[in-house]
Order: sequence, then C-alpha cells, then structure tokens
Amino acid sequence: MKILYLDCFSGISGDMTLGALVDAGADRHYIEEELRKIQIEPFTLEWRRVNKRGISALKLDVILDPHTPPAHHRHYSEIVEMIHRVGFNERVVKLSLAIFEKIGVAEAKIHNIPIDRVHFHEVGAIDSIVDVIGVALAIDSLEIEKILSSAVPLGSGTVHCDHGIYPVPAPATLEMMKGLPIAPTSYSLEMTTPTGAGIVSGLVDEFAKGLPPMIVESIGYGAGTRDLPNQPNVLRVVVGQADPYMNKWQVHHEEFSHEHVHGHHQPEHHHHGHSHEHGHGHHHHEHPHERNHGHHHHEHPHEHNHEHHHHEHSHEHGHEHHHHGHSHEHGHEHHHHEHSHEHERGHEKHSHGDHSHDEKHPHVHHKHDNDGPHHTSIRQ
Repeated sequence: MKILYLDCFSGISGDMTLGALVDAGADRHYIEEELRKIQIEPFTLEWRRVNKRGISALKLDVILDPHTPPAHHRHYSEIVEMIHRVGFNERVVKLSLAIFEKIGVAEAKIHNIPIDRVHFHEVGAIDSIVDVIGVALAIDSLEIEKILSSAVPLGSGTVHCDHGIYPVPAPATLEMMKGLPIAPTSYSLEMTTPTGAGIVSGLVDEFAKGLPPMIVESIGYGAGTRDLPNQPNVLRVVVGQADPYMNKWQVHHEEFSHEHVHGHHQPEHHHHGHSHEHGHGHHHHEHPHERNHGHHHHEHPHEHNHEHHHHEHSHEHGHEHHHHGHSHEHGHEHHHHEHSHEHERGHEKHSHGDHSHDEKHPHVHHKHDNDGPHHTSIRQ
C-alpha cells in the first residue's frame, strides 16, 4: 500500500502542500495540464527553489493576470459545480470536494447560514482553488492509497482577513480541527491556514506521533511564505510503501489469538449394525488429516464413552495395528459417534476413543513482498 505522511512541524497551507508533493515526485506537467481545465480568470504557476533555514524547498506561487481583475468571492455551490463540470477524473473530483466540503461546513456553522449560501473570501480566491485542486491532482499522480499526518500546530495571535482582525487560529480553521490532534507552538502567527486545515480534515486517514512503519521512497519539502526565526517554515511529506512486515506480524498475532480452523476432514461417523452372538472385525478408519499423526495403540481393555450411546455390554478389544477382533454376546445399538475435539493453542488434540492424536501445526509465513523560478502561464 502506498502511503503519504504529512510532517506538519511548521503547520500546513495549500501552497506548502502542493509544493511539497511536487518536490516528492508528483507529475508537475500532469497537474498543470489538468488545471488548465478550470474555467476561471487566467493565472500563472510559478515554481521556485528556495532555502528555508538550511532546507532546500519548493515554493509555489499562483500569479494572477494583472489585466483581469479577480472575483471578490465565490459561493461554495459555484465551486462544487465547477469541479464537477470541468472533467477531472473521479478520484480528483472526490478529493477536491472532500476538502471544500470541510471548509464549507465550517464556514456555514460559524456564520449560521446554509452551506449553499456560504461564500468564500480567501478560500474562494483563485489561488486557493488552484491549491486545493492541485493537491488532489498531485495525490492522484502519486497514486497515494492512504494519508497519515502528524499533530498540527495552528499558531496564535491575530490575522487580518476580509472580515477584519481575527484570532489565530481562524474560526474556520479551529472548527475543522475539532476532534483532530493539534500541537502547541510558540509563534504568534498563523501556522495553519483554512485551506491547510481543509486538507488535513478532509483527506487524512490516521494521525501518528512520528513516521509510521514504512519503506520510504521519496521526500518533499514545500516552502511557506514567511521565514520563522528558529526553524524552517516548510511542510515535509514522505511517500512510500507501508511496512509489509507489520502486516505479516498482525496476521501471525491473530492466528494465535483465535480458534484454529484446520483444513482437514473430520472422520466419518461410524454406523455399526451388530447382529447378536457373532464375531466381527472392526477396521480402523484412516483419518485424512493434513498433518502427521502419531498413533499409539494400547493393548488393553477399555470402554467407549460416546455421546447419546446406550451400551449394556463390555468390550474386550485386542488391538494390533488397525484391526480389532472381538465377539459380542449382547444386544446393543450403535448410533452416530460424535467426536469431541479439544483445541489447544498451537496444537490440537483429538480424543477418539482411546486413540490419542497429537497434532502440531507449524505456521508457515510467506514473505510478500531545478534551480530558479519556473513559470507556467495558464490562460483561459
């Protein structure tokens, strides 16, 4: 299983996520070509290699056309309709809508209005729309099957937005992070944006305190806009395969914690029709077990204790290998013999009359095994 881990030690935003995923190997050409389908005002994608306190990271900026004024805001319903209309593949549509839905639901609750009437300001701007859909395209490009994340620092202080001065984290950001692990930070600034919170709350399957068990394939760093005084302002993403040995261990663990189901046939029930005052020979039935049985036949008289049997006789059996010779001078009826199995962990013991079969079941485990800015002009 291919997994993605978001290491949000400096928070998360839309542009940081898209930059990090492309740095980790997402197909930039595919992302740019698909983003051309968006029927909104023209924009340019600028990719730059920057250094954030010693770490080389990819910085993405969405540059608007200075001759085309951007839309002030867009309604949630308008964005949903656009995503459905432009012709992305099913997975990109699903990922994009999952992010926007989280943001829309949070905004609707904060403003106490129906979700269809929610209009996005910053999130509805072209750069945020490109970030969200670009992240969905990048995840699709990398063929990610599961997303994990660290705890997310949100920041503190205040931030300026279209509504005025708001506390950090912004109300929508905090609303989306309900029920999810957040981390403390000493910085009095916005570490996680509403778009970043939408990505985390909409896409992350699990949270981990550190890197999950995995085989690392690629690592990417996406740069934020600010510079932090004591740490690099980057989002690190790690892409790889989930640790196959962990899954094997879990299967092994479950084998020992549940009752065994063995792939062998139970012995056929014996139907004995006895005529009285006669001698007859019993033939011992070979049990087609797929295990090696050690049969120990004791030469001594014994009594059979079968469920639902009524015996009013005594047997004197002389056992030599698998042939029993004895005579009966009595009246009795034999019904179906029920064999009881006593299961023990790691082995199974069958009590068939006086035949003691000890099975040892070996568990076989199978091993499965660019420097400088790059500008891409996208005009509609």
